[in-house]
Amino acid sequence: MKQVDYKWIALSCTSLGALLSVLSSNTLIIALPDIMKELHASMNSIIWTVMIYMLAITILVPSIGRIADMIGRKKLFVGGFIIFTIGSVLCGFSATAWQLILFRLIQSIGGALLLAVSTPIVADAFSRGELGKALGINGMIISVGSVIGPILGGAFVSIGWRWIFYINLPIGIIGTIWAWSQLKEVERLPQKQKFDWLGTLFFTIGMLTLLVALTLGGFKGWLNSSTIILFALAIFFMVAFVNIENKIDEPMLDLSLFKSRILAFAFTSNLLNGIARGAVTFLLVFYFQGIKGIDPVMAGILLTPFAISMMIMAPISGRLSDRYGSRVLSSLGLLISALGLIGMMEIKESTSILELAIWMFIAGLGSGMFFSPNTSAIMGAVAPERRGIAGGVRTMMNNAGSVISMALSMAIISSSITPEALQGLFAGTQVGSQGIAIAQFITGLRTAFAISFFMSLLAAVISYMRGSERSALAPEN
Repeated sequence: MKQVDYKWIALSCTSLGALLSVLSSNTLIIALPDIMKELHASMNSIIWTVMIYMLAITILVPSIGRIADMIGRKKLFVGGFIIFTIGSVLCGFSATAWQLILFRLIQSIGGALLLAVSTPIVADAFSRGELGKALGINGMIISVGSVIGPILGGAFVSIGWRWIFYINLPIGIIGTIWAWSQLKEVERLPQKQKFDWLGTLFFTIGMLTLLVALTLGGFKGWLNSSTIILFALAIFFMVAFVNIENKIDEPMLDLSLFKSRILAFAFTSNLLNGIARGAVTFLLVFYFQGIKGIDPVMAGILLTPFAISMMIMAPISGRLSDRYGSRVLSSLGLLISALGLIGMMEIKESTSILELAIWMFIAGLGSGMFFSPNTSAIMGAVAPERRGIAGGVRTMMNNAGSVISMALSMAIISSSITPEALQGLFAGTQVGSQGIAIAQFITGLRTAFAISFFMSLLAAVISYMRGSERSALAPEN
């Protein structure tokens, strides 16, 4: 097979993996009310059904990225398809909420493998001058999954929520066979490398305690004793992790990556972008259900302007970044996102759905303009044998930002809603403003969107401060 043909084969494999992961997440959100009713689950367990996936991926992707730089991409990517598919089928068989959480953990391991390895596979297959275009197409596929996910979720709920997991079986089998038969290792990686088990252990414990502390802080309060203890443990383990990484020859997370100006600033802008937009759709679902009285399925569908505009912009910005570089495009994209968030900061009880759709569309355009160029800049600034860990750190930063965003949003929402109303809205059993202090809730939404706006603005400044790719050098080995 000619190299010119292989790059599109590689892109088809990674796009299928991304589509599988995104579809599963978006259809699940729509099905949560039915899952809660059938499994007689508490709101706490249902929330952990969603959060366990996000937490596990955030923690696992850097380690997986490091392993990918040691043994190659193909085995891990194919393994991701297999584990994700098995986890999906087990989720469909769940008899209790805690079984579902356990099987979602298994599914998340597969998802982490797919997400951590897909970007290095694309970067290996495409030349630097075409990488933005390829990542833009990948981003477009992800956006397609975000658009059709809520619609499919509503359709599957009508025949049984378990089908949102069972549908992953044929997709997973096709993806596994296609990836196994078509993918190949393009780059020759260093031999006889050692894996940093001690650093990985401290990083895993540190990130887990940090992310759980953020989650608990959002629900139980930042001064809760459990939250404070977890934050203290997180600081201890992360400081110890940094010390370990600075002393060994082959660290799990090569901290010298952050000595490259372009990488440090691209990673940071990715984190801030995750904080800025991670919980925007989550907040709007509460607004649509609680203030507008719209049912959960339609509330999910009304969020599609975000994904539609990202679907339009991602491939365009990818192509443009190949020609003009990523610095200006990424920064401009974040400014456009900030413009959309300015509109959301003016949200009121009487704000029309059309007006919100326009602001969502603008924010989505900005995110689509940021995603592909920023990822292209990261992958283009590292040597081939470091693309795995660079891709893993990029995904970790984005997911960590989303977790922080969700924690802040839940803290804001919880202060204006009774526990019964919060559970009812989350489960879809309540549609309407009963149990909601409407004025306080709207003020909370505005505060949350204001925080998102300032984070997006800060991300734009940092993104621009990275400097030109032409003057940036990848870190030395």
